[in-house]
Amino acid sequence: MKPHQSISRFTSEVPVAQDRFRTRQWVAVLGASVLLLAACASSEGIRSEATVLKPEALGLAAATPTADADTVAPLQVEWWLDWRDPVLTELITQALKAQPSLKVAQARLSRAQAGVAGERASEGPKVNGAADVTRQRFSATSIYPAPLGGSIRTLASAQLSGSWEFDFFGRHHAAMEAALGTERAAAADVQAARTMLANQVAQTYVQLGRLVAQREVAQRSLAQRNEMLGLVRQRVDAGLDSRVELRQGEGALPEARQQLEQIDEQMVLTRHALAALSAQAPNSLDVLSPQLADLHAVSLPERLPADLLGRRADITAARWRMEAATQGVRVAKTQFYPNINLTAFVGLSSIGLDRLTESGSQQYGVGPAIRLPIFDAGNLRANLRGKAADLDAAVESYNGAVLEAVREVADQLGSQRSIERQQVQQVQAQAAAESAYAYATERYRAGLSTHLTVLNAESAMLNQRRQAVDLQARALAVRFALIRALGGGYGGDAAAPQAQGATDAPLPRS
Repeated sequence: MKPHQSISRFTSEVPVAQDRFRTRQWVAVLGASVLLLAACASSEGIRSEATVLKPEALGLAAATPTADADTVAPLQVEWWLDWRDPVLTELITQALKAQPSLKVAQARLSRAQAGVAGERASEGPKVNGAADVTRQRFSATSIYPAPLGGSIRTLASAQLSGSWEFDFFGRHHAAMEAALGTERAAAADVQAARTMLANQVAQTYVQLGRLVAQREVAQRSLAQRNEMLGLVRQRVDAGLDSRVELRQGEGALPEARQQLEQIDEQMVLTRHALAALSAQAPNSLDVLSPQLADLHAVSLPERLPADLLGRRADITAARWRMEAATQGVRVAKTQFYPNINLTAFVGLSSIGLDRLTESGSQQYGVGPAIRLPIFDAGNLRANLRGKAADLDAAVESYNGAVLEAVREVADQLGSQRSIERQQVQQVQAQAAAESAYAYATERYRAGLSTHLTVLNAESAMLNQRRQAVDLQARALAVRFALIRALGGGYGGDAAAPQAQGATDAPLPRS
């Protein structure tokens, strides 16, 4: 082969060899990338297992929005105003204003609001400033040549640095939604605490009213027994009764006084409890004597749709916690993806403080930063499993809240209907007992009956009077409890969330 042909062939094969080399390089890079991505941490196989209970499983029929809107109006937030008792209104207002337990819930809400503000701040760019001045001796036997080596110099720098993380995979968005869910749950918790506190004040107020009414019955009993003892003494003096009847009449008085003292003790303790609920001194309510007749029960419709349960603050809070936990799972999943940041800095740096402001001391830089988890000994998967477990717990807590709400409403409705039937029968029984006592007293005055017959009739009559007071108080207490079970006037959020990824079942509407 001729020399020029060899040279020509060699020069023509060089580009081909270079292309093959570049191709092999790209194949190697691609293969390394595939292996690298294959080795990255994976979230495969980790998910939430809990599901939301369906209304049908609880015996709840789906509500018809148009019909329910026409028949059932939401309870007033300050529902106690409908009872038209100014003393009760004042006590509840004072309790909501000063009760420490409610302030604790409000503090938790403020903490959740701060968390939302923190997450919102993390979405934007960050800029930091730094200034350093260091007096340093440079080693003469190290990498620094003379005259720097072996000298003592001042190092100075002033720099601004900034960074901005691109939310390509929705990490910040999910974290913000989780924080918002926590905040809304805390807000619902505050309303739940308000409802519970107002209901406790109302229930204690009714209990005090019951004791006041019971004391009136006990006082009437004591007065009647005094009258009967006077009649017995007259009959003993006239020789119509023996000292046996006289001793029976005298023994009935201490028993009536003891019952009166027991009621007085319970009234003192109940007033102290009411004062504590309204954040007042224990003896500030010593003269408070509410009358049950002054409380005008709020009428509720006969048919209560199931979606009224969605107005309960505790159910709303559980629903928002479920949403926050769902977003927490999303945040944990995005941690498996690359983290892309844009960083930049600009400033001055010099050896010698006097040279810091010279133009040659300027320094700056800008560039992206990408971080991808490859191997972390299962830390990311463990974190995701924990978040999935948190979501399971949130879903089951929501299910538990719904179950408890359904039970409470069913219990109060059942008790209310039963008490109404009991009151009908009790009115008839009390009328008969009052009449029997009146007849027994007349017959005793006429000498046609014994003193024992009068005592038995009186005991039956007093027992019916006590039952009337107890049923009246129970009817009011059950009505208060039903208002609380139905949410206590809390309307919730118009657009309550559904925990995505947890279940496809619809949540109760608020």
